[in-house]
Amino acid sequence: MPAFNITCPNCGHQFEPTDALRDEIQKELNNKAKEWQQRKEEEYKQKETSLLQQLSAKDSELNKKLIEEKQKLETELKQHLQKSISAQYENQLKLLQQSSLENEEKLKEARRKELEFLQKEQVLKVKEEEMEITLQKQLLSEREKLKEQLLKEETERIQLKEQEHILQVRELQKQLDDQRKLTEEMKRRQEQGSMQLQGEVQELLLEEILRNTFPFDKIEEVGKGVRGADCIQTVRNQFGNEAGRIIYESKRTKDFSNEWIEKLKADMRTLGADVAVIVTQSLPKDMERFGEKDGIYICTFTEVRSVVLLLRNAILKIADTRKSQENKGDKMVMLYDYLIGNEFSEQWKAIREGFMSMKLSIQKEREAMEKLWKAREKQLEKVLLNAAHIKGSIEGIAGSDAVNLNLLEDTDTLLGE
Repeated sequence: MPAFNITCPNCGHQFEPTDALRDEIQKELNNKAKEWQQRKEEEYKQKETSLLQQLSAKDSELNKKLIEEKQKLETELKQHLQKSISAQYENQLKLLQQSSLENEEKLKEARRKELEFLQKEQVLKVKEEEMEITLQKQLLSEREKLKEQLLKEETERIQLKEQEHILQVRELQKQLDDQRKLTEEMKRRQEQGSMQLQGEVQELLLEEILRNTFPFDKIEEVGKGVRGADCIQTVRNQFGNEAGRIIYESKRTKDFSNEWIEKLKADMRTLGADVAVIVTQSLPKDMERFGEKDGIYICTFTEVRSVVLLLRNAILKIADTRKSQENKGDKMVMLYDYLIGNEFSEQWKAIREGFMSMKLSIQKEREAMEKLWKAREKQLEKVLLNAAHIKGSIEGIAGSDAVNLNLLEDTDTLLGE
């Protein structure tokens, strides 16, 4: 809707009316309408008074003329009576009658004109009332239009404010969501960094405990980003000879993962280690204390010293046993040592796990295919049975040699099988 502007009559500047200016204009229009109405009423009263005065003056004038004419006629009559009583009396009487008739005509004419004047005055009054009613209607119409315009402008202003408020709320909500996501990301990174730092601290402390407890053994730290365990302990006997290897995986998390076992078993085969140990804060659900699971030893940080002492002593005893068998020089003994050794055991275990996985997969495929074959066999039997019914019906109507409806060369054989 185009804006309603007001132009200054002095400088020609246009400006949009405000609510206060509209109220002032409305008040001024109401005052002018009241003044115009009062002025019209005063003019009507003045016209009415003037007309009454004119009518009164005309009546007085007519009465005066009648009196004067009457007096004049009476005087003339007296004069004529004096001259000629009989003839003049008749003539005067006729004149008087004629004059009376003329006066009556004049009086009727005056009254007719007065009536016309009153009628015109009444019509004028009705027109003035109609004009006043029309003006009032126009004022009411203009007032309603102005009211509707103000209401529409106010509604548009309120809608604009509501839209701005909604946009501001959406912007604040977006900022809050972004801030929440940023906070969660920072918290996640902090927790991840904290967990990584805690894990590194536990690894360093584990290495320190191993070095202090077994000063003759070689404790090697596996660098970050290098595939393998976190720490490798090379066990040495009292002569400084290598007896075996123990690898460690340090975990400091809330939940235990079975994937750690498979990873450490692969690392143990890769590094040729004899024993693998997982030092964890949380044990598996089926373990209450340290123990062995799938060939991997699992213990907590407080139990690691005792567990390593037992494992290390076992490795030293096995090494001494192997050392006593070295001088036999028999291939059978070497083969026997290899077969009972940890390397063969782990490799065979890996082969067996792969074989079992493959066998299980083949078994599942076989069961699925047999199920599918059985379903197709049932469908085929249903097709052949319906075909046999159709064939019997047609042969009963047209004869056995009329139409060849065999789906296969030997349907009976197939149904028998």
